[in-house]
Amino acid sequence: MTKTAFSDVWLRSLSPPEKGQVAFWDEKLPSFGVRVSQGGSKTFVVNRRNNLITLGRFGVLSLAEARTEARKLLAEFTLGKVRPQSITYSQAIQIFLEDKSKNRRARTIHGYKRLLDRLGFQGQLTEISHGEVARRLSKITKHQEHNHCLTALKVFFNWCIKRKYITENPAVGLSAHSTTSRARVLSDAELKSIWMMCDGTFGTIVKILILTGQRRGEVAALQSSWIHNDTITLPREITKNGREHTFPIGAMSAAVIRGSENTAASSLLFPARGKSGTPFNGWSKCKAHLDSVSGVKDWTLHDLRRTFATNLAALGAAPHVVEKLLNHVSGTISGVAAIYNRYAFEKECRAAVEAWEARLQTILEQP
Repeated sequence: MTKTAFSDVWLRSLSPPEKGQVAFWDEKLPSFGVRVSQGGSKTFVVNRRNNLITLGRFGVLSLAEARTEARKLLAEFTLGKVRPQSITYSQAIQIFLEDKSKNRRARTIHGYKRLLDRLGFQGQLTEISHGEVARRLSKITKHQEHNHCLTALKVFFNWCIKRKYITENPAVGLSAHSTTSRARVLSDAELKSIWMMCDGTFGTIVKILILTGQRRGEVAALQSSWIHNDTITLPREITKNGREHTFPIGAMSAAVIRGSENTAASSLLFPARGKSGTPFNGWSKCKAHLDSVSGVKDWTLHDLRRTFATNLAALGAAPHVVEKLLNHVSGTISGVAAIYNRYAFEKECRAAVEAWEARLQTILEQP
């Protein structure tokens, strides 16, 4: 364990390693150190029996504050005391997201951040009470969003308990709202109205959702390198179930995708405005505009996935073919059978896609 004389100037001069993380230890205070990550973050830590306890980031905490906190913590270890660490809600979220990003997808981390930030807690983590959590959650009127926030809080607070930031989870005892599964399937007239009003990047994404039944985040993240002639392969990093997904596309889908080819430097077909490395993310405003111009109300983008599946079934596609196209893990072929059955139903999937495109073309030609 290499020991160094810590100073603010020295800490600011530290360069990130090419890979992973590297730790430096203070020669003035045993077991107190700083961990530098590949991304450039510098986090103060205490080594407790080869278990690193995070104090906070350099910049959020000064060297003097971190060293004082480390002395208190080490003294309490010596005396056999256990107490919550002094840390703010925002600091804890930052460390939580860094920790979870090691084995979670970027989309999951983004979701945690959005949900935890939305609740807007301020001040020390230990000061957040059960009543305050309940009060803030009660302001979220949409049941699904309420439930997502509650789940994120429970995961976050349980993680904080393991890190000794708090001793109790203030979200324990709060219940999720009951929700009714949506059963909305768009009619032929509604599909035509939506399709005819689709315009720009968002409109192209909606058309691909109608044609393929894929999830909106997966389509928004499409890259040209994932498209091979008449198939698309979504890498496991972006799929909801973490499994690579290859599915066929028909002539209509191919034509829509060709018309959306991005000439910018980004490899994304649908980059966010002004952010070439970020997938399209302007969902709410664009969806509201499409609702207005199409005249179709009370529908979600996920309803297009259900509409796709329902129409395939009506066209005679077998359930396992529909599930294959939707990239469902559980279903008619699961468990051991799914492991050993490597038949991809390529012909059946392609036939189903072609039948749906022909049916959609008929819908669009209707007066």
